Amino acid sequence: MALNILVIGGVALGPKAAARAKRLMPDANVTMIDQGTYISYGGCGIPYYVGGDVAQMDGLRTTNAGVVRDEAFFENVKDVKAICHTRALSIDRRSKTVLVENTQTGEQSSMPYDKLVIATGSSPRIPPIPGNDLKNVTSVTCLEAAQAIQQQCAANKMEHAVIIGAGFIGLEMAVALADMWGIKVTVIEMLDQILPAQLSYNFAQIAKHDLEELGVTVLCGESVKELKGDENGAVCQVVTDKRVIDADQVIFSIGVTPNSKIASDAGLLCHPRGGIIVNTHMQTSDPDIYAGGDVVVVRNLITGDFAYLPLGSMANRQGRVIGTNVAGGQATFEGVVGSWCVKLNQMYASGSGLTLRQAKAAGFDAIEVSMEGADKAHFYPGHDNASLNIVVDRQSRRVLGIQGMDTDGGTIKARTDAVAALLQSGKPTIDDVSNLEVCYAPPFAGAMDVINAVANVADNVVKGLHKIISPDEFLKLWENRAENGYFFVDMRPTKRGKPVEERHPGEYLSLPLEEFKARKHEIPTDRPLALVCSSGTRAYEVQLKLREMGMDSVNCAGGFTTLRKRGDEEKF
Repeated sequence: MALNILVIGGVALGPKAAARAKRLMPDANVTMIDQGTYISYGGCGIPYYVGGDVAQMDGLRTTNAGVVRDEAFFENVKDVKAICHTRALSIDRRSKTVLVENTQTGEQSSMPYDKLVIATGSSPRIPPIPGNDLKNVTSVTCLEAAQAIQQQCAANKMEHAVIIGAGFIGLEMAVALADMWGIKVTVIEMLDQILPAQLSYNFAQIAKHDLEELGVTVLCGESVKELKGDENGAVCQVVTDKRVIDADQVIFSIGVTPNSKIASDAGLLCHPRGGIIVNTHMQTSDPDIYAGGDVVVVRNLITGDFAYLPLGSMANRQGRVIGTNVAGGQATFEGVVGSWCVKLNQMYASGSGLTLRQAKAAGFDAIEVSMEGADKAHFYPGHDNASLNIVVDRQSRRVLGIQGMDTDGGTIKARTDAVAALLQSGKPTIDDVSNLEVCYAPPFAGAMDVINAVANVADNVVKGLHKIISPDEFLKLWENRAENGYFFVDMRPTKRGKPVEERHPGEYLSLPLEEFKARKHEIPTDRPLALVCSSGTRAYEVQLKLREMGMDSVNCAGGFTTLRKRGDEEKF
């Protein structure tokens, strides 16, 4: 008898699981239902459709050959019966049926299964604040909402958008609206930085400045209290704990919650904070029911704890595993390390593993080390400085995470992917990254790649050879120099450091590395020293020389390259 495979959800994981199962078990009856109008689309591409990079909405729904993935496509090409406008209401595990409802007619019916796949995804978080139900208040997690916003932009009906939340989608939407449509955009983030779950505080300041250069206003450490409407019931103002902002469009982007209620109601094991718990075969606590994508929690391979990672890439990988297993296979999905990437304005960012905050919360004796290095050979035309941040456990030297930012997205993603592979396969150390074999040619990298270099810096820091401080710590020393007595030494070429010295005589010395031997007597011996150069490398050389002379000092991580990327260079 042919196996009945029923898939609930048809956006990312559902289609992958359904198609994979049908390929491996051609005689199975595979049915996929979804409550929406559109199925099998790239939700992560929504900001790029709104911003014009993807010209037509159907571009998010097509195959590589340009064929739209609709119900007819799955029926005719994949031999999968796809049914839209059908919502799953409940699961009866004893009778192996799912109660469903036609969202257009309200008609209910029962659908049988031998194997069930739950791919119900997630729902956007909407905070319970007054005015959240006003017109022009939305999220952008589905194609219908994206289409409405795009049409509003095209009709010149949007002047000032406020985006609440500074995660991936929120920032991508900010860039799309400001860059393509010239709309005034304000981003409000409750925490003290943007991308709080992904970036170090230092890199978040680089990202913030990159957005501000596009004209986007970024407000961190600020909470939205109320949305006010006009006489037509449309939003017109956003009230925070610090100000009132005019707005004719509000977009919530404060994360999502897993749609796991149907599973918990059926008695399946779920995490207390939501999300279905599955094993490495993506089975739920019922061996005939599988789940994946945004609706599940999985193991974090670094901490061993449960993790929630709502990403389309993970959903697709898990979908293949589930499709294999419902067809009788034994594929596994061991867990995640949390790899991501995002395009901002001129900058691209990527990361994998834990941030410093996350590492400390997980109980590691963690530190982070940042540096700037050429993303290609320094002599090759068109090279730029990549910013890299590595998180390590001080005692074990274990690498826990990596983050990077660059104007070349492919460049920084390649470095991140290399470390992600190490994190996924074991417990890499500083030495593993320092000696990581990567491709080399001047158009692609320096002979000592930046990914190796950041591990070398971490090695020096852990061994006590390099005393490094963050740009924020350096700025604090500078702002409070009258009280703390610090003297600042700049190792950059004279043309860069001398103007700063002239503005701050007696506090700042321009002393290029090449002149150190002849002029070291100019450095005061009775004051604490803070060193800085373009990227941190030249200052490190001087720090070693000063130590030989019995003089202690601190070095600003990333030097003026990082300070410039943050918009802080003018403070000097």
